[in-house]
Amino acid sequence: MTKINRRTFLKLLPTVPFYKVAWPALQTAVQGHNLAQSSDQPNILFLVFDTLSAQHMSLHGYNRETTPNMARFAEKSTVFHKHVAGGNFTSPGTATMMTGTYAWTHRAIQLHGLVHDEFVQKNMFSLMPDNYHTVAYTHNLLVMSLLHQFRGDLDLFKHTRDLCLSDGQFADRLFFDDYTTAFWAETTALQGGATPPSGLFLSLLDRFARFAETRGFKNELASEYPRGIPNLHTLFFLLEDAIDWIEEQVVTMPQPFMGYFHLLPPHEPYTPHADFIDIFTDGWQPTEKPKLYGAKNMPQAALNRERRLYDEYLAFTDQEFGRLLDNLEQQGVLDNTYIILSSDHGELFERGIRGHVTLTLYEGLTHIPLLIHKPGQQSREDVFQRTTAADILPTLMQITGQPVPDWCEGTVLPTFGGAEAAADRLVYSVEAKSNPKYAALTEATVAMYQNDMKLIRYFGYNEGEELYELYNLNDDPEELNNIYESETGLASDLTTALKDKIFAENAPYRRE
Repeated sequence: MTKINRRTFLKLLPTVPFYKVAWPALQTAVQGHNLAQSSDQPNILFLVFDTLSAQHMSLHGYNRETTPNMARFAEKSTVFHKHVAGGNFTSPGTATMMTGTYAWTHRAIQLHGLVHDEFVQKNMFSLMPDNYHTVAYTHNLLVMSLLHQFRGDLDLFKHTRDLCLSDGQFADRLFFDDYTTAFWAETTALQGGATPPSGLFLSLLDRFARFAETRGFKNELASEYPRGIPNLHTLFFLLEDAIDWIEEQVVTMPQPFMGYFHLLPPHEPYTPHADFIDIFTDGWQPTEKPKLYGAKNMPQAALNRERRLYDEYLAFTDQEFGRLLDNLEQQGVLDNTYIILSSDHGELFERGIRGHVTLTLYEGLTHIPLLIHKPGQQSREDVFQRTTAADILPTLMQITGQPVPDWCEGTVLPTFGGAEAAADRLVYSVEAKSNPKYAALTEATVAMYQNDMKLIRYFGYNEGEELYELYNLNDDPEELNNIYESETGLASDLTTALKDKIFAENAPYRRE
């Protein structure tokens, strides 16, 4: 008889007519078989905290003590100080981590963006060795769309609503195989996008349903969360519940495992536990920065207030990470597990801009944390080479003993055994949410890094318009001084390199 591995077996289950009835027993049998297995291969625990900007972490020199527990974790980890996000919002940022490619390749460039069909079988889950137990969960519905694409290679795909107090979704319950389409149909046709239904009857019905569903837990938790229960639109959750569930999974699921857990905090709205309200009322006034292309008009005082609220929420998030870390240490998980801590993108409170829905790619958005604890690591390593979110997948291949696919645009991270990247390596971040998915990039913002030089190109937003910013991040980490006009030789060389790169990446989509 031909043998099949566990993952292939799980993939075939949906083709069995009675699978819905048989599934619980079959799943128990498969998991029980794996629990009896032992392996010397390392586990991988990947934690992504959404919208976590390295520029706001005390670990990276921020002047508010926002991340003491992440700093404690750093003392037994490898800390990457110059790590670059794949984009300035969730879809491209997450897809870059998951596929090892930039947005112009994986094409998850829009809200609820999905990767190009070829990457359904070219991602961190599909490439895990067959004996790895793969698990994923997210609070973020944009990430849910991506995980839905990859669900065939997940042994456990935990649905967002399973760890939420309320999620306000209906369509996907009926049409889960078409999750993203159903979600957009519901939010567009019934809710008008991000707003409640516009028709009087539907509006009243919707409001009554949501009020009835949320009244109980809002009242119960009001004293613990005076600014409101952590939420995003109709999604309400407690970070504590997700942290508890992750801890349970890590100590009970079959080994070796690869778990990807993408948690929404400190993403807005900034609603920390009561213990963190007003902990940063220090009167600090950040430097007001020049308003260049893509700037908005939010007053600086309002930006400073929003920054303070974000910092409080980040400190609460850090506490929950610290609680998980303590429990993992007590369980001995750190001895045989790679623990990866990162984010998909950052948050901005400058140049009149609050948030990350913007055309810009300043460091508040693109400089994200990356900390990796190697199994048994007892001392800190610091890496100051420029790295990118696209380096995650090649590094996962390296630590699980597999070749790095030739289509990867990232490289194995320094200190993880791969060939060191060239000192003048070019690294990119891409914003193109208004560009058609399967078209050449003609309306976009692209940031290109070479060591500490950062070139930002804005193009296509207005007919014939093309603007540039150039910063020396070593001398000017706050990006206050645009040197594009003063450093003409350097600017010319970098501009040519960036234009050539975009031209080459546009080739598959260019109409001759």
